[in-house]
Amino acid sequence: MSENLYVLGTKVSIIQIPGLIAEMERYIAAARGRGPGRYAVLTNVNCVMSARRNPAYRRVLNHADWAVADGMSLVWVARWLGAKVMRRRCYGPEIFAAFCERAQQRGWKFYLYGGGEGVAENLAQVLCEKYPGIQIVGWDSPPFRPLTPEEDAAACERINASGADIVWVGLGSPKQDLWMADHAPKLRAPVLVGVGAAFDFFTGRVTQAPRWMRENGLEWLFRLFADPRRLWFRYLVYNPWFALCLLLEVTRLKRFSRD
Repeated sequence: MSENLYVLGTKVSIIQIPGLIAEMERYIAAARGRGPGRYAVLTNVNCVMSARRNPAYRRVLNHADWAVADGMSLVWVARWLGAKVMRRRCYGPEIFAAFCERAQQRGWKFYLYGGGEGVAENLAQVLCEKYPGIQIVGWDSPPFRPLTPEEDAAACERINASGADIVWVGLGSPKQDLWMADHAPKLRAPVLVGVGAAFDFFTGRVTQAPRWMRENGLEWLFRLFADPRRLWFRYLVYNPWFALCLLLEVTRLKRFSRD
């Protein structure tokens, strides 16, 4: 498994997309159909700061098998802390696309869980057209309300019965991370990956920031202008707070617990 470092007490795996794919591929080959699943979370500044406010969520991130740096800010911090191999972010849609290409060769089976009503089914159609031969063995777009115990058990049974190798979860953070931590022990799929907005990007429901903005840490600005009412607190409050906390940590004026 990859090495990790901790930023404000939250784990960040020192790994890039090719290494992540290689590690997941080895685990799928070793544990195919036997579970319990291992799960990967996409970590960014919002996740780190949410984890500071919610110790239960911090435990979910810190117990993830892979907590990859989805935001460029964390890549820069990781390099500053000595992880020179961290050159690019582990961007959710890129991870998803890379796995789809590999799945054509490896015969991996995908289950899609998340998105709004009809999104997962639409995504399955898009993937089958874009990646001929890919095996989508099931999909589910759960309601936004909490599932009843019976509904949740039925969802787990559908996933297990599908024989999926990877469950892609598009519920958004922190919901998808909490769901994976809770359900990984219940599922026989070897790997669960939370990819956030990738479902909406691939189906064209949400426009991605231009590549130059994504590569230079400016995606947050694009998203803020696109949806200021929902995202203003995340970017205009959490980002400066993160910078202040990071300064306190590196100057050893404050220690941030991992527990």
